[in-house]
Amino acid sequence: MSDRFIVTPYFLDEAYSQLEALGLSSHVANRQALGHGDQIATISPLLRGLSDLVCDAMRRGERPVSISGDCCSAIGVLAGLQRADTNPTLIWFDAHGDFNTRETTPSGFLGGMPLAMIVGRGEQRLVEAADLRNLSERQVILADARDLDPGEREALEHSSVRLVGDVRTLLEEGLPEGPLYVHFDTDVVNPMDAPAQNYLAQGGPSASELAEVFARLAHTNRVVAISVSSWNPNLDEDGRTKRVCMGLLDVLRGSLK
Repeated sequence: MSDRFIVTPYFLDEAYSQLEALGLSSHVANRQALGHGDQIATISPLLRGLSDLVCDAMRRGERPVSISGDCCSAIGVLAGLQRADTNPTLIWFDAHGDFNTRETTPSGFLGGMPLAMIVGRGEQRLVEAADLRNLSERQVILADARDLDPGEREALEHSSVRLVGDVRTLLEEGLPEGPLYVHFDTDVVNPMDAPAQNYLAQGGPSASELAEVFARLAHTNRVVAISVSSWNPNLDEDGRTKRVCMGLLDVLRGSLK
């Protein structure tokens, strides 16, 4: 199966034009006109467009590899997979939980909510805009999540989401059967290796540790889709974070062993 790169050059409603200059082969840009109104209304067309592109790639026998500036894009990817009759386990690598709702968030940051939205918690307008059917919490593995807000932590503890604090656990424990969709927020990487992130969280797995885990996932030959929530290109003056994160993506894709 060949990979179809899909680039959504935004961090929520902020343009990230640098993402279109990653030198990717066989890529398409998700250039939808932004909506009008609040932030949810503004970015909803991006998720609908991403769903269309993911579904089209799947129906052509290609694997969608989405690259965007934020984690809300995962809603569009998953909606596209569902439209293509694929119901995967979602493995979410992130320094944060993205499991906040309006009731638990200290900041109101929309990018800290998409995983909760996906499983039917909290705000559902983006889910509805993408025509996503909520995923069962039992179909979600959240890996790392070392930086959680108090209400978010409590919600996860009372959920059926499988929380894996040490990503290396995935080297030893069994993986669910069936297709896998891997979401890779690059801030999961220890900032000693990949510092150009909007929301740094100290500690976390090194790039080499993540590469081991990603290689195992690639070796299953069951990764049907990948999404990347990117580093901040404006902070990556020496290009080191880009090189590290794109190298990890290559490992996850199975193009590097």
